[in-house]
Amino acid sequence: MAIDLTPLWDFSRPEVSEQRFRAALASASGDDALVLRTQIARTYGLRKQFDKAREVLREMEPALAGAGAEPRVRFHLEWGRTLASAAHPPGSLTPERAAQARQAYDQALELARAARLDGLAIDAIHMFAFVDTAPADQLKWAEAALAIAVSSPQPDARRWEASIRQNTGYALHQLGRHDEALAQFRQSLAIRQRGTNAEATRVAKWMVAWTLRSLARTDEALQIQLALEKEADAAGKPDRHVFEELEALYRGKGDLSKARHYAKRKAAATGE
Repeated sequence: MAIDLTPLWDFSRPEVSEQRFRAALASASGDDALVLRTQIARTYGLRKQFDKAREVLREMEPALAGAGAEPRVRFHLEWGRTLASAAHPPGSLTPERAAQARQAYDQALELARAARLDGLAIDAIHMFAFVDTAPADQLKWAEAALAIAVSSPQPDARRWEASIRQNTGYALHQLGRHDEALAQFRQSLAIRQRGTNAEATRVAKWMVAWTLRSLARTDEALQIQLALEKEADAAGKPDRHVFEELEALYRGKGDLSKARHYAKRKAAATGE
């Protein structure tokens, strides 16, 4: 792997990340410079400026002929993300764009596997879920990514395990396989609790509680969501998703007063 991108990324503030990448680019050369340019493109994609992202990628494309594997993999990954990713609105993926995105992710995966860049291979695999949106297909891709994450000795691959287990659990939940989903979400939570990302840990707890509600284990789900309400409020980040679950849980218990309370909190958090 070339330059370490982790300290430069702030995914919640892509404009800040862009500034960091451009500052690093001033003294970078070779593959490092190319990798940085792919990440600048990604910051535009996260801001839904997909044409600008493709412009950055086109400008660097001629230099790829003499580049190493990592910048070439990242180029195809970012090109695919300009076509199909979480940043695109639901229902916006046309058959033509889906085919183009699939081709880009296929190329990224082939190059990553050949170069034994396991973390980037996982990244490419998990992006197929934005092209193949049926839950069964999403489960297939999540399981393929998870197989690499748990078997690879590379830290860049191992760090994916929590998020890929979450993706696996979500696909299982969508398929109605709630007990299996809960097992994946619990494993994801255990990994998150060993780390330092408090927000990601709260999300992992929420997924566990969400699935407990689906299993009609209402009191267990309620206990977790109430604790999450306190954690999020203490962090100054009231969470509408927590309020939504609390509303549903109290409505299911017949406590309409508390259900209305959380409906109001959800509306306030979403600006309704």
